[in-house]
Amino acid sequence: MTLLRRSFLVLLLICLGCAAQSAGPTAPDTTSRRIEHRVRAYYSVPPDVKITLGPLRASDFPNYDALTITMDGQGKKKEYEFLLSKDNKTLLRLTTMDLTTDPYVETMKKIDVTGRPFRGNKDARVVVINYDDFECPFCSKMHQVFFPEVLKEYADRVKFVYKDYPLTEIHPWATHAAVDANCLAAQNNDAYWDFADYIHSNQKEVSGEKSRDAQFAALDRLTSEQGQKHSLDQTKLQACIKAQNEDAIKASVHEAEGVGVNATPTWFVNGQEIDGALPLAQVRETLDRALEQAGVPPAHTAAVNQGESHASN
Repeated sequence: MTLLRRSFLVLLLICLGCAAQSAGPTAPDTTSRRIEHRVRAYYSVPPDVKITLGPLRASDFPNYDALTITMDGQGKKKEYEFLLSKDNKTLLRLTTMDLTTDPYVETMKKIDVTGRPFRGNKDARVVVINYDDFECPFCSKMHQVFFPEVLKEYADRVKFVYKDYPLTEIHPWATHAAVDANCLAAQNNDAYWDFADYIHSNQKEVSGEKSRDAQFAALDRLTSEQGQKHSLDQTKLQACIKAQNEDAIKASVHEAEGVGVNATPTWFVNGQEIDGALPLAQVRETLDRALEQAGVPPAHTAAVNQGESHASN
């Protein structure tokens, strides 16, 4: 019986040793505390976020072990890769970048522009996608930079597409405007853009109404006027306006959040994210760089200079 107990104890110790070996070594407690304090201080990690250090493992760098640090809190859990020197004196943040894929191309794959109204060249190598909010004052400024100024210079080489990202918490009629705009887009590309031009230039006309219902009524009236102007099927248009189906808007918002959008305007130039309303000069610079990278000559400078020359005569 004693021999059986001893055999069992030996077997248990062997198994525990195997488990410890497979888990890999860990940093000493004092080092672990120093690492947590340093990481928490450097990245301003809130106290309610739990920091967990994984086991040390071999790395591709001499004199360094690899270390995964997990941050868990506020409904999110993320892992970060670090390198820890063998003498436990230096911690390095390890960032691995996959050069076999283009992050801008991958972003564009996540954005669906099927059926969306556009301006410019439908076959352009440079595509500008703007996540827009009809009630956003900064969106209004950006819209008036894009149209007509930028469109005049780049319409033959750039495609402009708008998608919806209404900030409902602060812009109560933005979603209704987006639904109405899409009702127009379902029948006519130009009707959508005329509506977008008008709303972005006359936001106060809607915001100035005394009640929410009055704001919605003003939007519906403006939508109907565009429908009449462009000879749309009024029965279909009025049914769409009345239904106020927000499914497409919600899908656009979900998509936007998937590519990192959290404010408006946020626009992407061939997948490169640009935040906020920029002045015309910076927009030109951004588009020229994208055109150059796409192998398309900017070719707008001469026309702009010529226009400025005529203006000065």
